[in-house]
Amino acid sequence: MADSIFLGGGGEGYGTPQGLALKYANRHGLIAGATGTGKTVTLQILAEGFSNAGVPVILADVKGDLSGLAKPGSPSHKLHDAFTSRAEKIGFADYCYHACPVTFWDLYGVQGHPVRTTVAEMGPLLLSRLLELSEAQEGILNIAFRLADEDALPLLDLKDLQSLLVWIGENRTQLSLRYGNVSPASIGAIQRRLLVLENQGGAGLFGEPALALSDLMRCDDAGKGVVNILAADKLMAAPGLYSTFLLWLLSELFEELPEVGDPEKPRLVFFFDEAHLLFEDAPKALVDKVEQVARLIRSKGVGIYFVTQNPADVPEDILGQLGNRIQHALRAFTARDRRNLKLAAETYRENPRFSTGEAIREVGVGEAVTSMLQKKGVPGVVERTLIRPPGTRLGPLTVQEREEMLKNSDMAGKYDNPLDRRSAYEILAQRAEAAAEEAEESEAAAEEAHQPMAREFNAARRYSGSRVSRSSAKVFRKKDSFTSAMSEAVIKELKGTTGRRIVRGILGSLFKGR
Repeated sequence: MADSIFLGGGGEGYGTPQGLALKYANRHGLIAGATGTGKTVTLQILAEGFSNAGVPVILADVKGDLSGLAKPGSPSHKLHDAFTSRAEKIGFADYCYHACPVTFWDLYGVQGHPVRTTVAEMGPLLLSRLLELSEAQEGILNIAFRLADEDALPLLDLKDLQSLLVWIGENRTQLSLRYGNVSPASIGAIQRRLLVLENQGGAGLFGEPALALSDLMRCDDAGKGVVNILAADKLMAAPGLYSTFLLWLLSELFEELPEVGDPEKPRLVFFFDEAHLLFEDAPKALVDKVEQVARLIRSKGVGIYFVTQNPADVPEDILGQLGNRIQHALRAFTARDRRNLKLAAETYRENPRFSTGEAIREVGVGEAVTSMLQKKGVPGVVERTLIRPPGTRLGPLTVQEREEMLKNSDMAGKYDNPLDRRSAYEILAQRAEAAAEEAEESEAAAEEAHQPMAREFNAARRYSGSRVSRSSAKVFRKKDSFTSAMSEAVIKELKGTTGRRIVRGILGSLFKGR
């Protein structure tokens, strides 16, 4: 199986090798199964296989277990005897302990090298999904991005976007004539959502230096593909941030990578763990975009593998494009579980030796129902497969081991220190400062021009009759009877209810103007 990744043994006695052909590995795949059935170990052996074949890997470490890919397994491990026994049973003669080249990444910059992108690169669609904006609020966000492009206002970090939204609010009357209604309430709602994002630690995602995709597609000196592990244990507390970042990364790969057709092996493999988070409450436009990317990105040499508890978590249009499938056990405790199990079984090419539905329900931990693409991309017959043991460490690294790897990493120092170059925030602040200075200079010039006349007036050298000072002296005028009567009537009316209503209206209009 030189051109395949060995998965385990199938058939009678589990002696028939089962593998994932590298030629069809960019046709995407699915790893599914209930909690505790072995999905994480399956993901680990696939990452090992791709790395050994010289294919870089991107995956999210939700529980912290996958960091063990950086270290070889140990004969002193409690499962060593079980691993060697299983390897012998499935005919895995080349089984040995080894490590994979690993680079750790972390949006918070704690358990890995910092990962950043700019607000402009994220785009209004994904950012709206991240902030959970309404349609009207998303429209204002699109206006902000359009203005940033037209006025050369780089949107790099959150303060750039926040300052631009303030400017839009101050000029909403003019902008509404061009782009439609710009509501102060909608702007305020976006600002509040940005504040929530900051409180979740999302501000660190936006800024520079931005992540270069080439740093995710590297091989080491021995030709092994680097496994890029994104620390996601803390990130899962903000599932919207987690899923949006992975979708952004996928869209960037789609936009930047050139077409390569059908290569002999993928250029990169991308694992989406907890895939249901990508599609929960996602707008149709976003799901359509993911479907489009999944359909077209294989021609760029990228394979996508969704990892989830139930195949029903993935939209049907996307599920139909996942040709390589590893299905661990599904539970059938409720009527809905039984329907999902039946639907999952119907997606496989039947094997006359057993019932697919019963096999999915009965397979044990470390065992799965598999179906891989074969010649000409045809789905293979479903098999019960005993998954091979991992060659890397089963379990997480210690804190000291992780810190030592970060210190000696090729990426050390490249992304650690953020940059804050001139962008929308600085440009708008400079414009506001220049406008304030100009207004102050104009006011000072006007005052200076008026001062000579005021000095001459005070010195009694000039009298134009235009300046009238206040006087506290009472002036008594003779009032005719009609004027006196009208004055008394008005004063009386103002003291009444109608008068108070008039005054309230006048004052209300004045303060409303402010």
